[in-house]
Parts: sequence; C-alpha cells; structure tokens
Amino acid sequence: MEIVKVENPPSLKEELLRFVFKVYQGTNGAYPALEWVENKPSTDDFEGFKRVYEPFLEFRLIKEFDELYVLRNEDEEIIGTVALVYNLEGKEAWWVPEKIKNEKTGLIEFFMVDPAYRGKGYGSMLLEFAIRRLKELGKEPYVITFPELEAYPYYLRKGFIKVMDYKEFVVLKKSSKNW
Repeated sequence: MEIVKVENPPSLKEELLRFVFKVYQGTNGAYPALEWVENKPSTDDFEGFKRVYEPFLEFRLIKEFDELYVLRNEDEEIIGTVALVYNLEGKEAWWVPEKIKNEKTGLIEFFMVDPAYRGKGYGSMLLEFAIRRLKELGKEPYVITFPELEAYPYYLRKGFIKVMDYKEFVVLKKSSKNW
C-alpha cells in the first residue's frame, strides 16, 4: 500500500465523507468531534452526519488543506488520510494560536485510519510520512487536537510534546530530537 497525493481534493468529497463516517462510527462518535454541533448525529445516521459534516469537509478540502494524502487498500478503498496545512496566510484558522502562526509552522490535520485497519501500523506510516514531508518543506510539525481524544496520548508516544493549551485544544509539536 502506498500513500498517494490527492491532486483534486474536492473530487473525493463523497468518498471521504463515507470514510470519515466509518471513523465516526468506529470511535463511537468521538471523532470527528463535531464540537460545533448542538445535537450530534447518532453513529448509525449517515444522512445526519453528512448534513453537519459535509459543509465543513468541503471548506477544508477547498480552502484549508495545502496537501491531502490517502492510503488505499487492495480494493482501492480509502483506509487512511492525512492533510498538511502550512500556508496559514489569509486562512481563517481560528483554531491555530497566533503564537505559532508563522512560515515555519506545518500542521498535520485530517489524520485518520479506518477502525478496521487500526493497530496494523498504517497510522504510524501516515504520521511518519507527514512529518517527513513537512521537514522536506522546511516546516516544524504541529498537531492541534482535543486532550480527551485517544489520539492525544498516541501523539505523545510518537514523540510530540505539548507546547500549550489553546481554547478547548492542546497544541503539540514534534520534538526535533527525533526527526
């Protein structure tokens, strides 16, 4: 399996919606957090999920992600994703603290693995790829996540260190010692 850059991210919107819904189901509705939604859809309500998540996903695909990568299985189904955001100028990235908004910052976003493929090393493969790619671009890898998600301790195990709390998020940076 290889990690492939998506040249036209909006063209994958429908497939990505279904993939993200699988992740939503597999995390019992914990991820994506849908923190802006008052009544989160149940994990068996794809149409409800699509209604609240599709506009957000579309915004991210068109205006936010600088690069999007997917990992597909033998049947060509998406089993993992990672996006890079490194050109913050002019973007409405309210969730990124001003303190780290600069030309050296590279954010690892939209990092997900299909729950059926977890524990098999695909997440590590995607994360290491994203870190290498940001390094190639001369960027410092950051992750902004929620402290209560199981992703938080995962990032710590992968060599990220907490640099600050920001709003409801925690900001992590890849320790330069191990990259």
